[in-house]
Amino acid sequence: MGSFSIWHWLIVLVIVMMVFGTKKLRNIGQDLGGAVKGFKEGMQSGTETKEQISQNAAPTDHTVDVHAKDVNK
Repeated sequence: MGSFSIWHWLIVLVIVMMVFGTKKLRNIGQDLGGAVKGFKEGMQSGTETKEQISQNAAPTDHTVDVHAKDVNK
């Protein structure tokens, strides 16, 4: 009563295939795979961008003094 056997899962799989059809399931699988691939590429490009920013960052030992002017006078 606790868990399903392999036969239960096979019956569920056959019913799902009959309801949705193999072509629709294949398209869903391709869409899901493309989304996962795009997510992984986005994560990798995000870390590369952070590394490039930290390498190209200006040195922090230089300071710039700014004097603001009052334009209302």
